Amino acid sequence: MTESKPPTHAEDSVAMASTASAAATTGITEEIVAANPLRDPRDKRLPRVAGPCVLVLFGVTGDLARKKLLPAIYDLANRGLLPPGFSLVGFARREWRDQDFAQLTHDAIKQHARTPYREEVWKQLSEGIFFCPGEFTDDGAFDALAMMLKEIDETRGTGGNYGFYLSVPPKFFPVVVQQLKRTDLAHGPEESWRRVVIEKPFGHDLKSAQELNAITSAVFPESSVFRIDHYLGKETVQNIMALRFANNLFEPIWNRGYVDHVQITMAEDIGIGGRAGYYDGIGAARDVIQNHLLQLLALVAMEDPTSFDADTLRREKEKVLKAVQLPGDLAHSTARGRYASGWQGGQPVVGYTEEEGIPEDSITETYAAIKLEIANRRWAGVPFYLRTGKRLGRRVTEVAVVFQKAPHLPFSKDDTEILGHNALVIRVQPDEGITVRFGSKVPGTAMEVRDVSMDFAYGESFMESSPEAYERLLLDVLIGDPPLFPHQREVELSWKILDPIEEFWASQGPPEDYPAGTWGPASADEMMARDGRVWRRL
Repeated sequence: MTESKPPTHAEDSVAMASTASAAATTGITEEIVAANPLRDPRDKRLPRVAGPCVLVLFGVTGDLARKKLLPAIYDLANRGLLPPGFSLVGFARREWRDQDFAQLTHDAIKQHARTPYREEVWKQLSEGIFFCPGEFTDDGAFDALAMMLKEIDETRGTGGNYGFYLSVPPKFFPVVVQQLKRTDLAHGPEESWRRVVIEKPFGHDLKSAQELNAITSAVFPESSVFRIDHYLGKETVQNIMALRFANNLFEPIWNRGYVDHVQITMAEDIGIGGRAGYYDGIGAARDVIQNHLLQLLALVAMEDPTSFDADTLRREKEKVLKAVQLPGDLAHSTARGRYASGWQGGQPVVGYTEEEGIPEDSITETYAAIKLEIANRRWAGVPFYLRTGKRLGRRVTEVAVVFQKAPHLPFSKDDTEILGHNALVIRVQPDEGITVRFGSKVPGTAMEVRDVSMDFAYGESFMESSPEAYERLLLDVLIGDPPLFPHQREVELSWKILDPIEEFWASQGPPEDYPAGTWGPASADEMMARDGRVWRRL
């Protein structure tokens, strides 16, 4: 088995010719090419197009598949980024036929797809939709899957190229991976590829993450393992690198000499919904901080990469995560909470322990805030504050780089009394863009300076729409492009940061309650107040 490698300069013309051929085959129009945000950066005219392949989706009946994965596959097809022979195989514990899975896919597309529904696109896509019923422990079902894939290779020309997407609870990862090994689906002919896609969480602590990696690495090489953190597929997250390294405006002051602190926030206004079985025992820190927020921290704090290839990016992120240090006093440098009953959007909502499926004696947190420091020359002494929670005031994810105050030597104290810190805020969702906050003179005869904001919004500045995160990541899997996927070393370093905090919290009893619709427990505000700072108003 061989994995796709970054093309050499000599191979560029071949790759471009192949892309052009694929574009002609899929009938890509000039309008689609011009509006496509997933085009190959080496060729400004044509998009990246997946080659012949089959995507096997385990867990097709779950919310992730229905709301994200299946619509993303259609959106890729609608943009002409999948070949005509692309095939999708669903695997689940249902007594379904191919047409039943096709109907589920059709309904998911009509309800959740980002691009307009086109009958001709659906017709071509639906011709390659198949379903294999069975349990994960059923050897016969996986034998049938292997036979089905062989038939698809023969009838649809997919060349033995298979991607296996494990949209299943983590406890089933080892079972499915071992079945793929037993049926020899994990390895194919020399000219083909086989890849496995694993959804977070990548374990629940360092030990379990290492055990999971041992299982997958015994079957698939690391280059064939794609760990999905969908936040890394968001345009605004990728724009952190563009903002820093394509401009000379910010990077010279992106250090301890000018930055006072950094706040990274992911707030949700919803509760756990129907995820009680997954969420209880996991909690906010494991669910969000270990992956999403620590990845954001790494992108914000890393040094300049020499290129954007996967290995180079990973090395720089790993250096940052390895340099992260926990404060000595976890009691005063962390906070955790649990939403109680309250009001959300004008409607009464129940507390966490009143949710269906949650035991009354649960000690799982729905809010977590931690203070971290980075022991290197760039960031020594600059605190990074990470927070996440459910049932908060509104849904928002942002990175705020807050700068030190200027000495204000020419100004009197009264001139700048209501002037705060300069800040650069990267809005990841929902209003994607960047805000710069700075001081400006108030019109009038007196010298009075106060905060104003300058905004950049994606939707207003670019004609082309941003792809949904799973759309970008699925295409990267099918092409074999790994820069946006965390390496096992990053996963382990993240757990090394979080595990001591989780162990400390386990000895502290239940989390502090906070009313639904507010911004978290009082202990989170007290944590900031001890440092003479406050959380940003969102």
